[in-house]
Amino acid sequence: MGEFVPPATRFVDLPAGFAMKLGGELHGARIAYETFGEVNPARDNVVLILTGLSPSAHVAAHPDDPTPGWWDAMVGPGKPIDTNRWHVVCVNSLGSCMGSTGPPSSDPATGGPYRLGFPDLAVEDIADAAAWTVRALGFERLACVVGASMGGMSALALLARHPDLTRNHINISAAVHSLPFAIAVRSLQREAIRSDPRWDQGRYDEENYPDEGMRTARKLGMMTYRSAEEWEVRFGRSRVRSEPPTGSARFGLEFEVELYLHRHAHRFVRRFDPNSYLYLSRCVDWFDLGESCGGTEEEAFASMRLEKALVIGVQTDLLFPLRQQGRIADGLSAGGADVGFLALESQQGHDAFLVDTARFGPPVSKFLSEL
Repeated sequence: MGEFVPPATRFVDLPAGFAMKLGGELHGARIAYETFGEVNPARDNVVLILTGLSPSAHVAAHPDDPTPGWWDAMVGPGKPIDTNRWHVVCVNSLGSCMGSTGPPSSDPATGGPYRLGFPDLAVEDIADAAAWTVRALGFERLACVVGASMGGMSALALLARHPDLTRNHINISAAVHSLPFAIAVRSLQREAIRSDPRWDQGRYDEENYPDEGMRTARKLGMMTYRSAEEWEVRFGRSRVRSEPPTGSARFGLEFEVELYLHRHAHRFVRRFDPNSYLYLSRCVDWFDLGESCGGTEEEAFASMRLEKALVIGVQTDLLFPLRQQGRIADGLSAGGADVGFLALESQQGHDAFLVDTARFGPPVSKFLSEL
């Protein structure tokens, strides 16, 4: 119950007793991944993609699974991350419900799902599991690590904790830590889930499932993924019906923007496990780059040993404001990397990297072509 695995996903077993940053360890854990493109004879064309909070490892369509991936416009033959040249490895985050071990997975100690018995999760655990995965696949040096949103945080942790793994990095719409506004939003999302009586301290099942809590949490998230400007352009004050509803529908969905949020949240509710959502959401709030190496943020950047990096953000991002990408660019530059920083004007807010390929595609393609 609660796990959703794309059909072409493969797995790497984590080592027995995989130690978690905040305490506890995992036994019999695994990481889900998918690959795209061929490895060249020198084995130096491997690009690792780390995902945001909810995506699976299915970043793009490929022959074994032709369904569109979550970044299909960016990854594939002839696309900005060109699988005619690059062998792309995309891993699903530890703690997720998309194939990697997480709260809905079977706990070998009990035979039942971990639920809230899953150890406290940190972004550093996600980074360590990803590093283990690519090494288990036989890759000791990557051409580039790419991370967006939470994946950008995971990438920074990976670069600081495993500095020999790559010399090149693309960081998109991420941060060295979350700001109070983003923490407050995610806190409300978690509260919505936990306040649903059917959540039942994480002991829900398919018949008794916290649909309402998940729906509200998703709506709150979607309000921050896009910008106020985009909502105004797309929906304005358009109404679902010309006349105000009456009776039991009196305070229901009246505006097109409400209907949009409702439909998208409804599709998400049963696709993502609520406990996984809680764990991943909280680990984003806890992350602080300086703590990843037990030192300062400056020491973490200096430890990364990068040669080239590209940092991209958008001016309309509410969740990870543009100044946070500027901070990453400054830190990487002070650490010795040759850094390009782009501040894009996309109207699509935090989700721009998923949908505004016209703006994000060319700089990513150019950066990779020059490696």
